Amino acid sequence: MRAAGTAATTSTSTAPVGWAGGAFTNPVVAGFHPDPSVCRVGDDYFLVCSSFEYFPGVPVFRSRDLVHWEQIGNALDRPSQLSLPAGTPASGGVYAPTLRHHDGRFWLITTNAAPGGGTMVFTTTDPAGPWSEPIRVPGVAGIDPDLAWDERGDCWCTYAGVEQIRIDPATGRSFGRPHRLWSGTPGAQAPEAPHLYRIGDHWYLMIAEGGTERGHGVSIARGPAPDGPFEPCPANPILSHRSTGRPIQNTGHADLVEAPDGTWWMVLLGVRPHGGTPGWHVMGRETFLAPVTWVDGWPVVGEVTPAMAAPPWPPRPVAAPPVRDDFDTGRLHPGWISVRSRPDETWSTTERPGWLTLHARGRSLDEPDIVFVGRRQQHPSCRVRTLVDATAGCGGLAVRLDERHHCGIEVGDGEVRVTARTGGLRQTVATRTAPVGAVRLRIDVRASSPADWHPCREPDLLRLGVEAADGTFDVLAELDGRYLSTEVAGGFTGRVIGMYAATGTVGFDWCDHEPVD
Repeated sequence: MRAAGTAATTSTSTAPVGWAGGAFTNPVVAGFHPDPSVCRVGDDYFLVCSSFEYFPGVPVFRSRDLVHWEQIGNALDRPSQLSLPAGTPASGGVYAPTLRHHDGRFWLITTNAAPGGGTMVFTTTDPAGPWSEPIRVPGVAGIDPDLAWDERGDCWCTYAGVEQIRIDPATGRSFGRPHRLWSGTPGAQAPEAPHLYRIGDHWYLMIAEGGTERGHGVSIARGPAPDGPFEPCPANPILSHRSTGRPIQNTGHADLVEAPDGTWWMVLLGVRPHGGTPGWHVMGRETFLAPVTWVDGWPVVGEVTPAMAAPPWPPRPVAAPPVRDDFDTGRLHPGWISVRSRPDETWSTTERPGWLTLHARGRSLDEPDIVFVGRRQQHPSCRVRTLVDATAGCGGLAVRLDERHHCGIEVGDGEVRVTARTGGLRQTVATRTAPVGAVRLRIDVRASSPADWHPCREPDLLRLGVEAADGTFDVLAELDGRYLSTEVAGGFTGRVIGMYAATGTVGFDWCDHEPVD
């Protein structure tokens, strides 16, 4: 990494031709993609995020411009790498990975906060996979582990607390005892998400603090060696949106990366609350991008806004995932995720060619082993549709936050039903006689307009119903979206919308996920 002197700045010149209006839109990875970690190899950037109780785990993205990201796989896509037993609570599982490139290999370290989990390292030469089997690191007892190598080749693991221990990432062996470093602002809760960097003449230790809610922030310190001692930046926190009315909140858990032109950038998590007060965010914590300049050897973070000045290089767009998945291949797109596991015997795209066939285990979305295949909600307003054949079972389309907060529309036993659960209350909201044959189920999500603000206004409305072949939408129920928000449910995840089987065998010919203006 280049020395961080007082003259290093991010370009403020006119953005190059190719960026629409000279700007890009934040977030750069929308929907439930929290705790981003980034590294650059040549002209390519790679990014990973937390995945919690979902399988496969740790989505992996690639970009050539830091703005347009394409998911190229999931690092933990085999049961031997990721065990999430039924006893894993919602928002348990895989926490805060760190991704680094060292000595010709990619290294990923993370914590599986599930029974039998712990801190694990994975490695590969190709971030699209496959990744190695887990290398367990029993000497690291905390979450949010980081990896950094010094000039001697020693590897330092720093983790939430903020504590540090020297390890051999190739074997998982640790050396000595963990020692406490700098823990941020005195009195601030949850010093976590540490990342350690050698930049110029200093080692920089950047952390999150204040908790991952509205008080979230980023602070930094520097010292002469990877184990300190560290002096805090006089301008800490270098980033926080606490006590502001900005549309992006909960900003924190950041990572730094240097571009080939010498400019510096920060990826971070944030949320977009909607509705009245206190504001509800429904898509989880998302990944945002901000420019960084250096002043007197300290990083200064630019504003984090929905519309951002484009970087000083041409855009490198990537193909967006198709709206429709016809399930015509033997594999699922890496964006499809399941709850805790996806055993081979529970799903198939070849058993009935051109259909996704699901075989039920748990009998409802209340159960931890429900057979569910969904995608993260990535747009405040969207439409999700599927064609379901439930002649041999019962299943449908659902919006899931966790076992106690979900809603869905299902077909089975000659009936279409809308069900909803909020905490301890589960009810059938509406029923209708099912049409003969396969049924088109549809869920529309409509974000509330800021122009219609009211202190009790919901963040969005969810309309669930049946769609006719001509597109006519028969709405069976309209539900208040606040009850499927983090502010109501708690936890660290966001909405996932997808297909499930509650009993028997259920087939899905196709599924659409599309944004709605």
